[in-house]
Amino acid sequence: MAATEFLITAKDRRLAYNKSEGHGPTIVFLGGLKSDMEGTKAVHLEDWAQTRGQAFLRFDYSGHGESSEDFTDGCIGDWHEDTIEAVTALTEGPLIVIGSSMGGWQALLLAKRMPERIAGMVTIAAAPDFTEDGYWASFSDEQKAALDSVGHVELPSDYMEPYIITKRMIEDGRQRLVLREVLDLPFPVRFLQGTADTAVSTETAVRLLEHATGPDMRLLLVKDADHRFSDGPCLGLIENAVLEVTGGG
Repeated sequence: MAATEFLITAKDRRLAYNKSEGHGPTIVFLGGLKSDMEGTKAVHLEDWAQTRGQAFLRFDYSGHGESSEDFTDGCIGDWHEDTIEAVTALTEGPLIVIGSSMGGWQALLLAKRMPERIAGMVTIAAAPDFTEDGYWASFSDEQKAALDSVGHVELPSDYMEPYIITKRMIEDGRQRLVLREVLDLPFPVRFLQGTADTAVSTETAVRLLEHATGPDMRLLLVKDADHRFSDGPCLGLIENAVLEVTGGG
């Protein structure tokens, strides 16, 4: 496996990344909230791309993994900036974008910013607008008051240590919502969603499918798959989805 490299962004953030050379379109993996580029899906898909001779990029957002900054200082907009800078500096030509959880939201933001670069998209338990529709909508009056008085709230997770959700993350998320206006995805898209996911609901997946517009868009619901979506059969489904949006491989 190639050694980790680092990209310095315009805002002096130091982003860790691994890039494999190969033919296009380049696969770009966008991870989830508090995930890093060493996760099962990212590493597996990189290995798979290498066996196909296909270019692949995975990286850590600021405040994640080996990148600089603290997670609690970050927000959706910061990680969107990181994505734009990584894609612009480290890739050329068409892209196949894979977004997992929060990375699904990032993939959709990337599509709004540079649709001409994207040849296809696969999302895994995509979580668009979760800061508003998930966190804010479920906060009690006491939690909302804590955002103002303390600046953050702490939320438990079924998949890792508790999340610290800041007022800045909530307020910035409101500027990045994608389910309130036209969301055109003019390329093949496959949304993958497990029915046993306790972090992102099947209702969210259906809402995204119904809201977005595009010429070739499908949602695959996988019985009993959880949010990780990283066992052998699920990884195979991701591979198949990538092949579909790439035109069969």
